[in-house]
Amino acid sequence: MYFLSIIYEDTKLVVVNKPGGLLSVPGKGEENQDSVETRIKERYPACTKIPTVHRLDMDTSGLLVLALTKRAKRELSEQFQNREVSKRYVALIEGELADQGGSISLPLRMDLDNRPYSVVDPEQGRPAHTEWRNLGVENGCTRVEFVLHTGRTHQLRLHALYGLGYPIVGDRLYGNGTEPGQMKLHAAYLRFMHPKTKEILEFESEPSF
Repeated sequence: MYFLSIIYEDTKLVVVNKPGGLLSVPGKGEENQDSVETRIKERYPACTKIPTVHRLDMDTSGLLVLALTKRAKRELSEQFQNREVSKRYVALIEGELADQGGSISLPLRMDLDNRPYSVVDPEQGRPAHTEWRNLGVENGCTRVEFVLHTGRTHQLRLHALYGLGYPIVGDRLYGNGTEPGQMKLHAAYLRFMHPKTKEILEFESEPSF
Protein backbone atom coordinates (compact mmCIF):
# COMPACT_ATOMS: atom_id res chain seq x y z
CA MET A 1 0.00 0.00 0.00
CA TYR A 2 1.46 3.34 -1.08
CA PHE A 3 1.21 6.19 1.43
CA LEU A 4 -0.55 9.33 0.17
CA SER A 5 0.28 12.47 2.15
CA ILE A 6 -2.04 15.48 2.29
CA ILE A 7 -0.07 18.72 1.83
CA TYR A 8 -3.00 21.16 1.99
CA GLU A 9 -6.77 20.95 2.26
CA ASP A 10 -9.77 23.26 2.55
CA THR A 11 -13.42 23.10 1.51
CA LYS A 12 -12.62 23.62 -2.18
CA LEU A 13 -9.49 21.65 -2.95
CA VAL A 14 -6.79 19.34 -1.69
CA VAL A 15 -3.10 19.12 -2.60
CA VAL A 16 -1.37 15.77 -2.19
CA ASN A 17 2.12 14.36 -2.55
CA LYS A 18 1.62 11.31 -4.78
CA PRO A 19 4.09 8.46 -4.32
CA GLY A 20 5.61 6.83 -7.37
CA GLY A 21 3.76 3.62 -8.18
CA LEU A 22 0.27 4.90 -7.34
CA LEU A 23 -2.14 5.68 -10.18
CA SER A 24 -3.58 9.19 -10.43
CA VAL A 25 -6.95 7.80 -11.52
CA PRO A 26 -8.33 4.25 -11.44
CA GLY A 27 -7.66 2.01 -14.42
CA LYS A 28 -9.39 -1.02 -15.88
CA GLY A 29 -9.71 -4.11 -13.73
CA GLU A 30 -10.11 -4.62 -10.00
CA GLU A 31 -6.34 -4.64 -9.48
CA ASN A 32 -6.06 -1.07 -10.83
CA GLN A 33 -8.71 0.62 -8.69
CA ASP A 34 -6.35 2.00 -6.03
CA SER A 35 -5.50 5.56 -7.04
CA VAL A 36 -5.22 9.11 -5.78
CA GLU A 37 -8.74 9.82 -7.04
CA THR A 38 -10.36 6.83 -5.33
CA ARG A 39 -8.61 7.62 -2.05
CA ILE A 40 -9.70 11.26 -2.17
CA LYS A 41 -13.30 10.23 -2.83
CA GLU A 42 -13.14 7.91 0.18
CA ARG A 43 -11.66 10.65 2.39
CA TYR A 44 -14.13 13.30 1.17
CA PRO A 45 -17.41 11.46 0.42
CA ALA A 46 -19.24 14.68 -0.48
CA CYS A 47 -16.68 15.81 -3.06
CA THR A 48 -17.47 16.24 -6.74
CA LYS A 49 -17.84 13.03 -8.76
CA ILE A 50 -14.53 13.41 -10.62
CA PRO A 51 -12.12 15.47 -8.48
CA THR A 52 -9.08 14.96 -10.71
CA VAL A 53 -7.86 18.17 -12.36
CA HIS A 54 -4.53 16.94 -13.75
CA ARG A 55 -2.52 13.73 -13.61
CA LEU A 56 0.95 12.36 -13.05
CA ASP A 57 2.18 9.15 -14.66
CA MET A 58 1.94 6.20 -12.28
CA ASP A 59 5.71 6.03 -11.75
CA THR A 60 6.07 9.81 -11.28
CA SER A 61 5.88 11.16 -7.73
CA GLY A 62 4.98 14.62 -6.50
CA LEU A 63 2.37 17.32 -6.19
CA LEU A 64 -1.21 17.02 -7.42
CA VAL A 65 -4.19 19.31 -6.79
CA LEU A 66 -7.71 17.86 -6.76
CA ALA A 67 -11.02 19.73 -6.62
CA LEU A 68 -13.68 19.04 -4.01
CA THR A 69 -16.53 20.97 -5.69
CA LYS A 70 -17.80 21.28 -9.26
CA ARG A 71 -17.02 24.98 -9.39
CA ALA A 72 -13.49 24.47 -8.10
CA LYS A 73 -12.99 21.71 -10.66
CA ARG A 74 -14.14 23.98 -13.49
CA GLU A 75 -12.00 26.94 -12.44
CA LEU A 76 -8.87 24.89 -11.74
CA SER A 77 -9.28 23.03 -15.04
CA GLU A 78 -9.46 26.36 -16.87
CA GLN A 79 -6.19 27.45 -15.26
CA PHE A 80 -4.48 24.31 -16.52
CA GLN A 81 -6.00 24.65 -19.99
CA ASN A 82 -4.92 28.30 -20.20
CA ARG A 83 -1.41 27.40 -18.98
CA GLU A 84 -1.74 29.65 -15.95
CA VAL A 85 -0.41 26.97 -13.59
CA SER A 86 3.34 26.83 -12.91
CA LYS A 87 4.94 23.40 -12.51
CA ARG A 88 8.53 22.32 -11.98
CA TYR A 89 9.94 18.81 -11.90
CA VAL A 90 13.20 17.32 -10.68
CA ALA A 91 14.68 14.24 -12.33
CA LEU A 92 17.82 12.12 -12.39
CA ILE A 93 18.91 11.15 -15.88
CA GLU A 94 21.29 8.35 -16.84
CA GLY A 95 24.28 10.37 -18.01
CA GLU A 96 26.56 13.31 -17.33
CA LEU A 97 25.52 16.56 -19.00
CA ALA A 98 28.07 19.30 -19.68
CA ASP A 99 25.54 21.95 -20.69
CA GLN A 100 24.02 24.00 -17.88
CA GLY A 101 20.54 24.34 -19.33
CA GLY A 102 18.43 25.12 -22.33
CA SER A 103 15.13 24.39 -24.00
CA ILE A 104 13.74 21.38 -25.85
CA SER A 105 11.09 21.55 -28.57
CA LEU A 106 10.20 18.12 -29.94
CA PRO A 107 6.65 17.45 -31.21
CA LEU A 108 5.03 14.38 -29.67
CA ARG A 109 2.09 12.10 -30.38
CA MET A 110 0.68 8.87 -29.02
CA ASP A 111 1.98 5.71 -30.70
CA LEU A 112 -1.40 4.31 -31.72
CA ASP A 113 0.16 0.98 -32.73
CA ASN A 114 2.09 0.55 -29.51
CA ARG A 115 0.23 1.99 -26.54
CA PRO A 116 1.00 3.35 -23.97
CA TYR A 117 4.10 4.70 -25.70
CA SER A 118 4.43 8.14 -27.25
CA VAL A 119 6.84 9.07 -30.03
CA VAL A 120 8.62 12.10 -31.43
CA ASP A 121 6.97 13.03 -34.73
CA PRO A 122 7.99 16.32 -36.41
CA GLU A 123 5.19 16.03 -38.97
CA GLN A 124 2.14 14.81 -37.04
CA GLY A 125 3.16 15.43 -33.44
CA ARG A 126 1.71 18.17 -31.27
CA PRO A 127 4.08 20.96 -30.15
CA ALA A 128 5.89 20.16 -26.89
CA HIS A 129 8.20 22.62 -25.12
CA THR A 130 10.36 22.08 -22.05
CA GLU A 131 12.98 24.23 -20.32
CA TRP A 132 15.67 22.50 -18.31
CA ARG A 133 18.46 23.38 -15.90
CA ASN A 134 21.47 21.32 -14.82
CA LEU A 135 21.45 20.97 -11.02
CA GLY A 136 24.64 18.92 -10.83
CA VAL A 137 26.29 15.62 -11.70
CA GLU A 138 26.25 12.80 -9.15
CA ASN A 139 27.44 9.21 -9.51
CA GLY A 140 27.37 9.27 -13.28
CA CYS A 141 23.90 10.80 -13.44
CA THR A 142 22.69 14.39 -13.79
CA ARG A 143 20.06 16.01 -11.59
CA VAL A 144 17.87 18.17 -13.81
CA GLU A 145 15.09 20.67 -13.18
CA PHE A 146 12.37 20.68 -15.84
CA VAL A 147 9.77 23.39 -16.48
CA LEU A 148 6.83 22.28 -18.62
CA HIS A 149 5.30 24.73 -21.08
CA THR A 150 3.01 22.09 -22.61
CA GLY A 151 1.54 18.94 -21.14
CA ARG A 152 1.94 16.12 -23.64
CA THR A 153 1.81 12.49 -22.56
CA HIS A 154 5.28 11.35 -21.38
CA GLN A 155 6.71 14.72 -22.43
CA LEU A 156 9.54 14.88 -19.89
CA ARG A 157 10.46 11.24 -20.36
CA LEU A 158 10.80 11.66 -24.13
CA HIS A 159 12.43 15.08 -23.97
CA ALA A 160 15.03 13.68 -21.57
CA LEU A 161 15.73 10.74 -23.88
CA TYR A 162 15.74 12.52 -27.24
CA GLY A 163 16.45 16.09 -26.20
CA LEU A 164 19.19 15.43 -23.64
CA GLY A 165 20.31 12.03 -24.90
CA TYR A 166 19.59 9.96 -21.80
CA PRO A 167 16.52 8.35 -20.21
CA ILE A 168 15.30 9.17 -16.73
CA VAL A 169 16.66 6.76 -14.13
CA GLY A 170 14.15 3.98 -13.46
CA ASP A 171 11.96 4.69 -16.51
CA ARG A 172 10.25 1.38 -17.32
CA LEU A 173 8.97 2.50 -20.74
CA TYR A 174 11.83 4.43 -22.31
CA GLY A 175 14.78 3.43 -20.13
CA ASN A 176 16.13 0.59 -18.03
CA GLY A 177 13.66 0.60 -15.14
CA THR A 178 12.14 -2.69 -13.99
CA GLU A 179 10.19 -1.92 -10.81
CA PRO A 180 7.00 0.18 -10.44
CA GLY A 181 7.44 3.47 -8.63
CA GLN A 182 11.22 3.63 -8.97
CA MET A 183 11.47 6.28 -11.70
CA LYS A 184 13.41 9.34 -10.56
CA LEU A 185 10.95 11.99 -11.70
CA HIS A 186 9.23 14.20 -9.13
CA ALA A 187 6.71 17.04 -9.46
CA ALA A 188 8.45 19.38 -7.02
CA TYR A 189 6.65 22.72 -7.43
CA LEU A 190 3.05 23.74 -8.09
CA ARG A 191 1.62 27.27 -8.26
CA PHE A 192 -1.99 28.21 -9.04
CA MET A 193 -4.79 30.58 -8.05
CA HIS A 194 -7.29 29.45 -5.43
CA PRO A 195 -10.64 29.08 -7.22
CA LYS A 196 -12.59 30.93 -4.51
CA THR A 197 -10.28 33.32 -2.67
CA LYS A 198 -8.15 34.11 -5.77
CA GLU A 199 -5.08 33.85 -3.57
CA ILE A 200 -1.94 32.54 -5.27
CA LEU A 201 -1.00 29.22 -3.70
CA GLU A 202 2.52 27.78 -3.98
CA PHE A 203 3.65 24.33 -2.90
CA GLU A 204 7.05 22.66 -2.90
CA SER A 205 7.99 19.04 -2.32
CA GLU A 206 11.50 17.62 -2.07
CA PRO A 207 12.15 14.43 -4.05
CA SER A 208 13.12 11.31 -2.14
CA PHE A 209 16.13 10.71 -4.42
